[in-house]
Amino acid sequence: MNNVLLQNQVIINLSISFLTLLLLFGASIFGVYIYKNWNFNSTSNFQYNLEKKAYLIVLILFFALVVKIITLPYFAFTIDSLSDIVHGAMCAAGVVNANEYGYVLITLKLFIIFFVGSWLVINKIDIASINYPHIKTKLLFAFFIFLAVLCEFILEILYFTNISTETPVQCCSVIYGVSGNSDPLPFGIDTKTLLIVFYAILILSLSANLQKNPIFSFVASMMYLYFGYYALVYFFGTYIYQLPTHICPFCMLQKEYYFIGYILWGSLFLGTFFGIVNLILKTLIGQIIKRYFFYSTIFNTIFAIICTLYVVTYYIINGVFL
Repeated sequence: MNNVLLQNQVIINLSISFLTLLLLFGASIFGVYIYKNWNFNSTSNFQYNLEKKAYLIVLILFFALVVKIITLPYFAFTIDSLSDIVHGAMCAAGVVNANEYGYVLITLKLFIIFFVGSWLVINKIDIASINYPHIKTKLLFAFFIFLAVLCEFILEILYFTNISTETPVQCCSVIYGVSGNSDPLPFGIDTKTLLIVFYAILILSLSANLQKNPIFSFVASMMYLYFGYYALVYFFGTYIYQLPTHICPFCMLQKEYYFIGYILWGSLFLGTFFGIVNLILKTLIGQIIKRYFFYSTIFNTIFAIICTLYVVTYYIINGVFL
């Protein structure tokens, strides 16, 4: 049997994923039934019973989807812990790159988290209303999320069962380093240009949030996420590691770097989420929540400040840049 599947972290991760999937499956099936028969204007006993069932279904969905958010950092911890048994892996980078499913799985997980966050916001708006105007929308959205989570679980099984503990994998310095070719800087730009673009897009995103324009904020936030990833991995990360040749998005999650990666990636993803969610809300339910633009500004700024402080601190201490 694959040694990876015997690891406690993997067992816990797959168990939680399976139980969450079961909850979403049951809730989604009943959700479709409620969707087809819902009529809030009706005063029949059938509608009354349907409303009670809807309350329970929404509660189950809420619990399952919150669990999806909570378990994302644990998944990162799980793959990082596997670097101890996967030959050649120094951190999660080598483990993710151990087969063709790794990066696809991580990308899908991030999209699901954005979907889940949007559903939770819609649910909050809906239950705050008197007549549950968005219940059909959120039930249909929940079914879509269930399908995405089903694909995610299948990918998880394929990913973990295809990780070999005998075949050596590439370490992060090879995958992302000077000799690696998997993640070159976008559009052939150099590091200096990357930094200029990064800070320019930060200003653009702050301006978009100040204007409270959902479309403008969505575009700016997605650009900030894209260039923020490259700026963190290929420039700011080297100051976190204090080594110009150490290029990796995962090592900063380890205790040697005080788990700063969780704060940095978390603030980047939260800033992006609050920047894009209003366009999703406007599209699905015709509403926006203006304070989310402010939240996006806060998290985007936190990300930029922490990254910049690492560079400034290094220069103050050493008198040179890397």
